[in-house]
Amino acid sequence: MRYLKYTTYVYLFFGVFFLYDGFLKVSHEDTTYWLSFAIAVVAISMFFFRKRFAKKMEDRNKKP
Repeated sequence: MRYLKYTTYVYLFFGVFFLYDGFLKVSHEDTTYWLSFAIAVVAISMFFFRKRFAKKMEDRNKKP
């Protein structure tokens, strides 16, 4: 289960990627830029949610 520590960063990577994609679409006047920004917001929020949840589980497992 150690791989779960690193999979949270995949969400962060996708969030940054879709932010970049959204800005490219805005600069090229593409009308679907809002979808890229929505996916970026979801991915970044999932990063923080998973990070907080992993911390809770780690703290719970440490208690005697």
